[in-house]
Amino acid sequence: MVPWSPAMLPAPFPPSRDPVNREYHRWHSPALGRDMELLVFGHGGARALVFPTSMGRFYEWEDRGMVGALGEPLERGWLQLYCVDSVDGESWYNRSAHPHDRALRHQQYEDYLLREVLPFAWHRNPANFTIATGASFGAYHAVNLAFRHPDTIHRVVALAGLYDIKRMTGGYSDDLVYAHDPSHFLMHQRDARRLDAMRRIDVILAIGRDDPNRLDNVHLSHVLWNLGIWHAFRVWDGWCHDWPWWRQMIASYIGGDT
Repeated sequence: MVPWSPAMLPAPFPPSRDPVNREYHRWHSPALGRDMELLVFGHGGARALVFPTSMGRFYEWEDRGMVGALGEPLERGWLQLYCVDSVDGESWYNRSAHPHDRALRHQQYEDYLLREVLPFAWHRNPANFTIATGASFGAYHAVNLAFRHPDTIHRVVALAGLYDIKRMTGGYSDDLVYAHDPSHFLMHQRDARRLDAMRRIDVILAIGRDDPNRLDNVHLSHVLWNLGIWHAFRVWDGWCHDWPWWRQMIASYIGGDT
């Protein structure tokens, strides 16, 4: 598969003149066989790979005020966001497809992230720190990517996530579904090198006490502790499964405060 290269971009994109640098990028993805879009915010600092919520779009964090909540670290060059698009409607949310085929499309999406988006980000920003973050189903993407590729991601900030992917498949699992099911593949992780890499990730899980995904988060937290993976597990009062709470959470945790 052809990795991302600067030649994929149709033309250079000049930096924004706004206080926070904003750039739009689009190229044809070899991994997915179609055009993919993303937004970049900020001019330097730690790279943050930002996933939208279920079937969300790359502009969701901007529209929902999450980018604004991070204004100071973006303006000061402490943080740079790479807000990617999703293919959830073609993968886990494609109810007309067999679960194996949904997992296969998700694997192609992961290839897009690893072979195109991250090399694009590394090419633009030499910082040696990468964050994966998202809310709701975006948190699943962040956690799954980080623990499947622990040498790539240094911090996870996962807000109100769902991590048992069998809830999306009606309970069905096979080798490929299992490989993208962090609530379960982590339970059986015994590879010493991979565990060492996982233990180096700074993990922050946040969830509302009344969020329907709370028990899934409790389970994941127990799995991580059993593996010796230190993490911050923060339970907020109330439901907290919406953008006003997520704006507060991301402002609290993206900079590393736990």
